Amino acid sequence: MICILATLKVKKNKIDDFENIFKKLSAEVRANEIGNIFYQVAKDREIENTYHVLEHYKDKESVDSHGKSDHFRLAGKSITECLDGAPIIKYLDAI
Repeated sequence: MICILATLKVKKNKIDDFENIFKKLSAEVRANEIGNIFYQVAKDREIENTYHVLEHYKDKESVDSHGKSDHFRLAGKSITECLDGAPIIKYLDAI
């Protein structure tokens, strides 16, 4: 199983847009990706305007499928407009 931890810094004037995009994206992931086990965005309590996306997938194929999905690709364009810098993405092995 594969876990992903993405850390995203969001522009102050784009917080509401970002959260709305991710609420919709999260629902799409949960409804349409059978290889996804867990998908949740969380706001950091200590670092201003910072969010973490916690993801858990059955296998590499499920991760690849997520990245190629229409809902992810569509949301990705809008998410990029909200970001204040490049995301930090870590790939982890579940134990």
